[in-house]
Amino acid sequence: MPVYLYGHPVLRKKSLPIEADYPDLKQLVADMFDVMYESEGVGLAAPQIGKNIRLIVIDADPAAEHNPECKDRKMALINPELTVLDGEPVTRDEGCLSVPGLSEPVTRVEHIHLKWLDEDFNAHEEEMTGFLSRIVQHEFDHLEGILYVDRINILRKQFIRKKLANIAEGRTRCSYPVKYAPHHGK
Repeated sequence: MPVYLYGHPVLRKKSLPIEADYPDLKQLVADMFDVMYESEGVGLAAPQIGKNIRLIVIDADPAAEHNPECKDRKMALINPELTVLDGEPVTRDEGCLSVPGLSEPVTRVEHIHLKWLDEDFNAHEEEMTGFLSRIVQHEFDHLEGILYVDRINILRKQFIRKKLANIAEGRTRCSYPVKYAPHHGK
């Protein structure tokens, strides 16, 4: 499965809830983990593989050395409901498999309440903080048609405008399989 890149319309659509009878859901979850690992990511949302459904996979463990809340946090989030809680805004660089070669400072409150279903449709609910919270928020944004570059300072976005255009126009190389926006013919 290729990762859909910046400029592809699928990344800008709001995703639809998944029903319990969604065909081959467990295989899709397994495939998404494979794509995420192959691309060296810590999270992947279904729109990034061209599916506008409310599904996220996360394995935050690679970030655990500096972020203990990420230790052993591998999960599939189906139909997640996210509420940002109180806290001080924190600015950290974020990158995205759909926006290769860039990382930009994004400010978020890193304290959330999350409800979700796992791949067996068991309900879960948890408060999350720190970098794990940021990963979840970043991937949740994909379900809403939002990319992290939408959350950066307007001046910074002007500075990277050409790089974003190159991605959207298919003039970017990646070490993992990708799908470019349909208008350029790649």
